[in-house]
Amino acid sequence: MNSLTTSKFKGFTTFDLKIMGIVLMFIDHIHQMFVPMGAPNWLDWFGRPVATLFFYVSVVGFSHTRSKEKYIMRLYLGMVLMTLGSFVIQNIVGYEEVQLINNIFRDLLVGTLMMYGIDKISEGRSSKKIGKILLGVAIILFPVISSGILFSLLSNPNTIMAAVWGVNFIPALLFTENSFMVLLIPLMYLARNQRWLQCLLIAIAALFFFSQGSTQWMMIFAVIPILLFNGEKGRGMKNFFYFFYPLHIWILYLVSAYLFTH
Repeated sequence: MNSLTTSKFKGFTTFDLKIMGIVLMFIDHIHQMFVPMGAPNWLDWFGRPVATLFFYVSVVGFSHTRSKEKYIMRLYLGMVLMTLGSFVIQNIVGYEEVQLINNIFRDLLVGTLMMYGIDKISEGRSSKKIGKILLGVAIILFPVISSGILFSLLSNPNTIMAAVWGVNFIPALLFTENSFMVLLIPLMYLARNQRWLQCLLIAIAALFFFSQGSTQWMMIFAVIPILLFNGEKGRGMKNFFYFFYPLHIWILYLVSAYLFTH
């Protein structure tokens, strides 16, 4: 009887959600890297809930982190190093059939900055300090305004290179992998105490993509593990994702380049 009791399913931890995301992401990236060799399109379906899972985990992580500034800085360094590493590898290998455009760190950074802005607005309202409220609004709007500036620079032949390099170092909403879908992060943060509302937001986004005929509607399946999340951290893997994410993409890219050219 005791063994049956202890073996009962107790829900998913944050660790479990991350592992699910990593496995699904790996399958998705196999499709991306091996399309030139005929990788089937259905492999891409596995990746559709991944961004949503990582967005949700970032909301949970940011809500409980001891230092939100350090959390933001880790994501910023991840974004920059991922961009530079992909640039160097792609230029050395010269495998043009696959483009290394992946950088989930940028998506998470933009979303996290907006969560940070929400916190500043909340602090300002509590302390009745208009300066903090304005700072929070500015932080939230920064990735939107930077998008507009970068797009205007890209449209001018004289400033195109400055814009290209600016994208590498400046968090901008419209230059993220998932574009406006990143807004799910601050929205889920606002609804962090109402999981049903978080899942409703995901469902609304999925319905939008379904109406557009995009397979991204499959993000709705992220709702299942999110509803089964037990609120516990689980095993620690604080820095694992920061290393696994770029390394698995670069390795798959190199393997694909080797197989395609031999």
